[in-house]
Amino acid sequence: MAHIDKLLNKRKRLNHKYKQLIEDAYNLRQTDHALSDFSEYKATKVLNKLNKLKFVVGDAKLHAN
Repeated sequence: MAHIDKLLNKRKRLNHKYKQLIEDAYNLRQTDHALSDFSEYKATKVLNKLNKLKFVVGDAKLHAN
């Protein structure tokens, strides 16, 4: 179970990071387009990691906890 707990913690951290990057991109959209685009790019990379984690562990196991 410790391995699943580590994966769940990683998922929480990645999810928080993704939401923060998306919020930053939204807030920067009017003032700095380049920085907004870069933040969206990083958010996409984090989302890909989240999707891989979801695929490896399985969605049912992640929602069980």
